[in-house]
Amino acid sequence: SLWDSQARVAFRWPDPKPWAGKSFAGTPLGDAVLSKTDGYANVQGVDGVERLHGFFAVPETGLKIDFSEPRRVVMAPIQAALARNLLLFLVIVAMAVAIAWVLGEVLIRKPLAALADTARRVGEGDLAARYGGRYSNDEIGSVARSFDAMAGALGARVDELRQTEARVRQQLQHMNLLDQVTRSIGERLDLNSIFQVVVRTLEDSLRADFCCVAMHDPRSNTLRLQRVGARLAELSGPAFGEEDVIAIDQNGLSRCMAGALVYEPDIRGAQLPFSQRLAGAGLTALVLAPLRSESRVFGVLAVARVAGGFTSIECEFLRQLSEHVALATGQAQLHGALQQAYDELRQTQQAAMQEERLRALGQMASGIAHDINNALSPVALYAESLLENEPNLSDRARGYLETMSRAVDDVAQTVARMREFYRQREEEIALAPLDMNRLVSQVIDLTRARWSDMPLRRGVVIDTRAELSPGLPAVMGVESEIREALTNLVFNAVDAMPDGGALILRTRLAGPDLAQVAVEVIDQGVGMDEDTRRRCLEPFFTTKGERGTGLGLAMVFGTVQRHSAELEIDSAPGAGTTMRLLFAIPQVVPESAAQERIEVPKGLRLLVIDDDPVLIKSLADTLRADGHVIVTANGGREGVETLRGAFGRGESFAAVFTDLGMPYMDGRKVAAEVKSASPSMPVVLLTGWGRRMVAEGDVPPHVDRVLAKPPRLREIRRALAELCVNRG
Repeated sequence: SLWDSQARVAFRWPDPKPWAGKSFAGTPLGDAVLSKTDGYANVQGVDGVERLHGFFAVPETGLKIDFSEPRRVVMAPIQAALARNLLLFLVIVAMAVAIAWVLGEVLIRKPLAALADTARRVGEGDLAARYGGRYSNDEIGSVARSFDAMAGALGARVDELRQTEARVRQQLQHMNLLDQVTRSIGERLDLNSIFQVVVRTLEDSLRADFCCVAMHDPRSNTLRLQRVGARLAELSGPAFGEEDVIAIDQNGLSRCMAGALVYEPDIRGAQLPFSQRLAGAGLTALVLAPLRSESRVFGVLAVARVAGGFTSIECEFLRQLSEHVALATGQAQLHGALQQAYDELRQTQQAAMQEERLRALGQMASGIAHDINNALSPVALYAESLLENEPNLSDRARGYLETMSRAVDDVAQTVARMREFYRQREEEIALAPLDMNRLVSQVIDLTRARWSDMPLRRGVVIDTRAELSPGLPAVMGVESEIREALTNLVFNAVDAMPDGGALILRTRLAGPDLAQVAVEVIDQGVGMDEDTRRRCLEPFFTTKGERGTGLGLAMVFGTVQRHSAELEIDSAPGAGTTMRLLFAIPQVVPESAAQERIEVPKGLRLLVIDDDPVLIKSLADTLRADGHVIVTANGGREGVETLRGAFGRGESFAAVFTDLGMPYMDGRKVAAEVKSASPSMPVVLLTGWGRRMVAEGDVPPHVDRVLAKPPRLREIRRALAELCVNRG
């Protein structure tokens, strides 16, 4: 049992649960617990059984350990022996009385008196007492010899019990020491601190003249000394030093590394290097205990003495200690691994939170992408149709239409990239030769309202100018993405100059051997401190408060990464900011392919199905301008009814254009109905999710071609040429 300072049971074995926490204060057992420091008592145990108790106080804890056995168990052998003696004695007395009647009192009185005296002394505890008279050949002599043999055996048994008691006491001392060491190393998570406690305790309490802990290196199959005891300096010669490397021999160390406890009582004549070095320092006896975690031995605890060997109890103690040290070492290593894993998990969690926010934003943006593409479709179709079919447009009007068309393309590309917020980009970007000077001029025109008109309303003037290096070589990239990145940089520069200033867009050659094209956006704004400059590319980090989303520079950085370019930021508080994009000049620039002329015959009869009247009108007007006959239907149900009515009148269509997302009957069902009525009739699906569906191979069944909104005339004509003309 384990008792606290108030005579309460802290632990009891066996059957621990019913007794834990129960107080025995005021009872004989409780009084014995409180009064006995180290000693014995004969009182009833917690279970009411008369027991012999041995109490041992645990220093500095207020706890006491109680080892007890039922008194009847301890006294049973003695009582049995006494019973046998008593029975024998009674037999002898009975025989003596019988013989006395026969032989007389004179012949037997003296031997019996001597035998009675011997029995009395044995009964008083003098187990060395023997029969004092000469053994006769009669029954009295035989009884005397038997009695002496019994007394000798009883004495040997008592000596054995005393030796057992001494071993138990020694084991208890080692258990107490093991408990102290376990408590000490259990409070530590540093390996060197754990090993230091073990080494110092063994030197102080186990009278070890040399103690060390060595860790195994699997790569070189050697042991490296991690901690060596302080008594090493007191030996006749230095045996080892910390960080020494020990080769694993083919005897002691190899057996220890195999998991066995190795005890060498005399190493003075050893032939192995490790034992020879210890013997050279005057050590004679050596114990090697393995440090094992599960089935792997990762180290060795070595203990040696100058004089005297190790008892079996000490060897067993070292074996148990090595298990505790191995467990504490594993816990320390596990704590280090958990700490590292926690740090990595915290970083991963932060990244996951950012990704989840991006995912939520992307899903929300994807939900409105369809509506954005529908709204852009009339603008794209009318602008492209006017540019192609109206040769008398003024240069100014044509420039406006080209800017509108380019802006629609950029918005369409932006909508297409919305899914990148929550879906990893898998398709390769298609790079084309780009003229950075032309791209910068376009960005200035596209952002004019932001840097000119809007600041002027507040009386702020932003002087925007372009410093373009002539003759710049072309670079490879996606025009819409780079244009959007430069637009974001211009917007940030304008926001950084609330009181106005100069905004410069500059292009030049840069880098080693002038092998890069640099595009710089320079402002005279408030600038950034070092912490802001370091974090400005993080998603959702912004210094604009509620006016900012923290996504502009993150998207710029993503564009730079996708183009294998570089982004440099020069900024200081009050000194403005320079954002520099560096694009590598390709060794070979492919020639831009001229737009192919797509020949589509006039007069195709086409059915256009959509739930957006504006989109239906713009698409119908554009296709009629190409000379086709257009029939429109508002929604999937009306489209299918129109198709069936035409078939009933003996009419047909060259192709059917249908939207995907429509109420009551979507584009998939429309395509199925078309193919059911006429398997050879082409079906073209127009949808704001077109690029994603094509990229992911998610083309619905019964659909011959998927076109993304906003549709381009070139794409529509190519689809008609391939599906109608080539098939015909």
